[in-house]
Amino acid sequence: MSNHVNPLPVLFALATGGFAIGTTEFATMSLLPFIQRSMAIGPSTASHIISAYALGVVIGAPIITVLCARMARKPLLLGLMAVLALGNALSALAPSYGWLLAFRFLSGLPHGAYFGLAALMGASVVAPERRTQAVGAVMLGLTAATIVGVPLATWLGNAVGWRWGYWCVTVLACITLALITMFAPRIGASANASPLRELDALRRGSVWLTLAIGAVGFGGLFSVYTYLTSTLDQVTGLAEAWMPLVLCVFGLGMTLGNIVMPRFADRALMPTAGFLLVWTIIALALFPLAAGHAVTISIDVFCIGFGAALATVLQTRLMDVAGDAQNLAAALNHVAFNMANALGPWLAGMALAAGYGLRSTGVVGCMLAIGGLVVWAIAWRRDHIMARRQVQLV
Repeated sequence: MSNHVNPLPVLFALATGGFAIGTTEFATMSLLPFIQRSMAIGPSTASHIISAYALGVVIGAPIITVLCARMARKPLLLGLMAVLALGNALSALAPSYGWLLAFRFLSGLPHGAYFGLAALMGASVVAPERRTQAVGAVMLGLTAATIVGVPLATWLGNAVGWRWGYWCVTVLACITLALITMFAPRIGASANASPLRELDALRRGSVWLTLAIGAVGFGGLFSVYTYLTSTLDQVTGLAEAWMPLVLCVFGLGMTLGNIVMPRFADRALMPTAGFLLVWTIIALALFPLAAGHAVTISIDVFCIGFGAALATVLQTRLMDVAGDAQNLAAALNHVAFNMANALGPWLAGMALAAGYGLRSTGVVGCMLAIGGLVVWAIAWRRDHIMARRQVQLV
């Protein structure tokens, strides 16, 4: 495929969709105060809006991927982006809190399936030795959303109302529809594609171990990120006007990580994943020490964001271990990271409730990253055992 298709416009189109999804996922967190005031609801009630989106991701990724196993990738990507546009347009028009919950759930449904299919399509238009770089390029849309899309949506929410944040995402989704229509290649579904074949991924131990690395190891990042603004306020003593800059630094770390680390992963996939987990363990362990000063916490937050390149590396790993069940395995990667998004803040919240203070979010995150490293070691050891058995059989 890479000999017949110019990969750059394809990757740009797919990354634009990631930009739209990243904006709607992360901007909701910053739009919550405006939604609370508009709908006269409390913070805990408003947080369910984020949970509704995450639930849509977890439910939508496997169901859509399995049921649409026989569909070609291009029309399926177009359909998923159309659902994203519809869900965000309806979110902007939501007449009540209950309807907003329903529309955020709808908006989350295409998330995992889109990223899974986009990663597979991106990898298919480049040479095999550049697969992880292609996946990283697709994921750059998501990381760029933390730098550009989220601040834009937040500014719109503050200036003219939170509904305009969702209208912004609707426009981005429509732009993505046009770009995918123009540039994405037509790749038909495999002749043997079927829902049952996709479900075969669930029978593979290597798939479950890879998903567990992300679900546990990535939880550390979210345990810190979820409470970062509170830490900046109550521990660092940073002025509110400077907080978006630190969040932007986190996004810059994510972006640089997705540019640099895939080059190493294409040469040594599992060692790169292990390195990123060790990097994250160190960065999270230093967080309690760095939290007291604006400069040190900014550097540490950049390093934590850099470790998020693990998502791209694990996406490629799933392509290697899923066999013929590529679509489902790729989509489940984002289910795993949404599980991490639930696990990390929950455990960090328990530490806060126990009175350990905001610095403890780094300790909790470090323990989760260590857990991810343990699972990584089991998976790598299993790879060596399986490879040895195959050699013996030959």
